[in-house]
Amino acid sequence: MDEVLIASVLASTLRVSTPLILAALAGLLAERAGVVDVGLEGKMLAAAFAAAAMTASTGSTALGVLAAVLVACSFSAAHGFACVSHRGDQVVSGVALNMVAAGLTVVLGAAWFAQGGQTPPIAEAQRITGLLTTWQPQWAAPQPGQWWASVLGYGLLSHNLLVYGALLAVPLVWWGLYRTRTGLRWRAVGENPAMVDAAGVSVLGLRYGALMLNGALCGLAGAYLTLAQNAAFSPNMTAGRGFIALAAMIFGKWKPVPTLAACLLFGFMDAAAIRLQGLALPAWLGGGEVPVQLIQALPYALTVVLLAGFIGQALAPKALGRPYVKER
Repeated sequence: MDEVLIASVLASTLRVSTPLILAALAGLLAERAGVVDVGLEGKMLAAAFAAAAMTASTGSTALGVLAAVLVACSFSAAHGFACVSHRGDQVVSGVALNMVAAGLTVVLGAAWFAQGGQTPPIAEAQRITGLLTTWQPQWAAPQPGQWWASVLGYGLLSHNLLVYGALLAVPLVWWGLYRTRTGLRWRAVGENPAMVDAAGVSVLGLRYGALMLNGALCGLAGAYLTLAQNAAFSPNMTAGRGFIALAAMIFGKWKPVPTLAACLLFGFMDAAAIRLQGLALPAWLGGGEVPVQLIQALPYALTVVLLAGFIGQALAPKALGRPYVKER
């Protein structure tokens, strides 16, 4: 049924886009405050491991999510300590966090669970499941000829709370950045920190505050990967999502709503790649199936193509990546 296929692709797009949206908003908050964050990948990976390990050990989903947020925030604090407090190179610090997370999660996983770096499977009762898993009215079930029921019930209402939370976070971040005093200060410290300091506001405090929110969002993104999208942690399971989120933020020109659109575009490409697996080549190309590796590379190829020249002029915050040195 066409309507079921459309609903399925829509549902897959939202599910795949959720960690991208959360991570891209995390990067947006940090970079709006003037701190380059290429460590999104590492924070998501560490948070995913923390969520799976805590949930598997205690049986508590809430403790798993809390552990993910705390671990990601600790990574953000370490990034701030190196770059904000001690004015280290922000790109180098982010790359170091990615390397530490990639190695530490495997070592701890192997030491604690003796499963080659993986965690034990999360029980179904501890996973974050969709709203219609336990409650599904008759009208929400996909029916032949009822496209609205398929799209609404299967495409839009079949998700878990983290999916809707990620979508809700976009207007909240927009409101916080453009309609609150703290958001004004964050944007100002990313453009002209000396002016903010002259007004008697702590530049370091603002940047640390943005990094803590950054860590919380990365923690939720990591928890989603192991408690909702998958059922266990496996080494390097983020598979470049942090870098795609960073590309989506740049593609969105450091603005929440265009960033959401970019994440949905990347999510759609990823969902379409899953549906295209097993696609047959035309006879004039020799027939046979399209290589799975080629289809899986589509979202990453789209990232390169879009950033190469289809986004127009993207102006980063003027003080982005520049440590602030208080004038004596």
